[in-house]
Amino acid sequence: MNSNSYITTRKRLLITVISITFLFCFLIGRLWYLQIVTGDQLQARGAEQWQRDLPLKAKRGAILDRTGEVIVDSKDVFTIYVRPRAVKDKRIVASVLAGALDLDESKLYQKLVSATVGEITVKKNVDFETGSKIRSQNLEGVYFSVDSARSYPRSEYLAQVLGYTNADNEGQNGLEGYYDKILRGINGYSLTQTDNKGVELEGNITQYIPAVDGASLNTTLDIHIQSFAETAVKGAMKEWNAKGVNMLIMDVKTGGIVAMAHTPSYDLSALPRDDVDMLNAYSKNKMLVDVYEPGSTFKIFTTASAIEKGVVDEKSTFFCPGYRMVDGQRIKCWRSKGHGSQTLGEGVMNSCNCVFMDLALKLGTKDFYQKLREFGFGSKTGVDFYAESAGLLMKESAVKTVDLARIGFGQAVAVTPLQLLSGVCAVVNGGIYNAPYFVENAVDCYGNTVYAHKNSNRKVLSERTSEKMRLLLEAVVAQGSGKKASVPGYRIGGKTGTAQKYANGVIAQGKYVSSFVGFAPADNPQYAILMTIDEPNSYAYYGSIVAAPYVGQTFSKIFDYLEIKPTENIEETEWVAMPFLDGKSINESISILEKLGLKYEIAGEGEVVKDTVPIVDERVAKGDIVLLRT
Repeated sequence: MNSNSYITTRKRLLITVISITFLFCFLIGRLWYLQIVTGDQLQARGAEQWQRDLPLKAKRGAILDRTGEVIVDSKDVFTIYVRPRAVKDKRIVASVLAGALDLDESKLYQKLVSATVGEITVKKNVDFETGSKIRSQNLEGVYFSVDSARSYPRSEYLAQVLGYTNADNEGQNGLEGYYDKILRGINGYSLTQTDNKGVELEGNITQYIPAVDGASLNTTLDIHIQSFAETAVKGAMKEWNAKGVNMLIMDVKTGGIVAMAHTPSYDLSALPRDDVDMLNAYSKNKMLVDVYEPGSTFKIFTTASAIEKGVVDEKSTFFCPGYRMVDGQRIKCWRSKGHGSQTLGEGVMNSCNCVFMDLALKLGTKDFYQKLREFGFGSKTGVDFYAESAGLLMKESAVKTVDLARIGFGQAVAVTPLQLLSGVCAVVNGGIYNAPYFVENAVDCYGNTVYAHKNSNRKVLSERTSEKMRLLLEAVVAQGSGKKASVPGYRIGGKTGTAQKYANGVIAQGKYVSSFVGFAPADNPQYAILMTIDEPNSYAYYGSIVAAPYVGQTFSKIFDYLEIKPTENIEETEWVAMPFLDGKSINESISILEKLGLKYEIAGEGEVVKDTVPIVDERVAKGDIVLLRT
């Protein structure tokens, strides 16, 4: 053998030995990886081939009001499954289940016969009584898992706030959607050993992995005060045949939302799931999503900003001829005849547009916008709720003098009701802005607090300015256009609002949003209420007439419910008969009403009274507001 052949043979042998060694190393490494690294996982997958699992749904957490009363809870229901391969007599099983669950027997039978999957879900959310009756028949191949579905002790309340869950009990909107991860909990399982056909093995021991129930939400809502708000919006809707009515009630000091009522609405226990358009329309929370031009209620912020910036004081006087000329444009006051000479307090009581145009112009765009942003306008409040709107605040650099004047009395700006009432709370509570919120805290099934709200506490006004604003707004209710919101013996402050609506960029004739915002007790406010009435179908569209009375009624109920005692002497009501004013001039009619101690609103631009509300000889409380139609 020559040397070359010898070398070649050795090389081949060496390569063979190395290859065999590498192969063995690879096999050993693979075995190590399968047994040590992925052993548990593979063992579990192997076990799955011989096990069937049924979910043990976690009970969804409850939602409670601030007194501890449950407003949303969960009830036990069944989800019923069938494992077709484990069913011996499919005809009987189909007959029993179809009869009990109101299903099509022939369709169910065909599913069982032609099934290519190991398990079929027959029906979810079967009430506990029905499910228990079926379970007692011990049908082979039929299995049950206990689930939960939402229940509503007061299902007609808070539909837009609470939201709803889908068929899998997952939150879709409202608080149910926003806090879904906290409410839903962690599902468990029951594991049953079966053969490869899904038939349960003899001697099987079912294993359970328990579910962990969801945490409960403790909200700022008060279901009793909510009932007062619901009564108010339904009453106003019926009386004024409006397009929609809303009422929002907040805790002045914290920003907590105490009540939020909408109409039209729907019943949470009978959701219109088969009409998606209706469901979407009625489930929208308009208090947070929709914006509107606030009108005179916005004058609160113009006044507070002017006082805080020092451009006006109690000695300041204004003259209203019925209009202002700004940038060559004639901007009318709501009273075309004008209010004449008046102080700041009188201007607020009269809700004179000219006064607030003057204040806005004295402030200037920079200072006025600074305060409006501090009050939360032009940005989201940060409320714990999805789809909130930021409102509409014109870009500062684009504001003309005429725009500034209009913003001063509540035009050329759009807000959400929540933005407006949150700002009002800051104006009257000592000058502290707190972002509005629904949920105080969340507590899990073991009693641990897993979420707690923190107030923002942003200073926006001095206590001195806030005190002046409380007095000015109290006078509006005691002596001015907010008289119908008064409650004998109690100090209430507030402001009326009547804003025209727009369609395609122009004023929609005869369409208004009428509103009233109030707070009480005026010297140390606890609650603030905003009521908006969209398109009251009546000539009496003023907020002072259509909205203020319902706010006063709601405050009266709150005082009784919380046992808040009156602090003022209750004077006996003086009554006068409504005079006959038809055909008289506006000035003559006003003179007659003032002598009788009556306030008034004027509808129309005419010179002569056409008719009045109330009608002639009807009894009217002295100091009340009547309507003159020209």
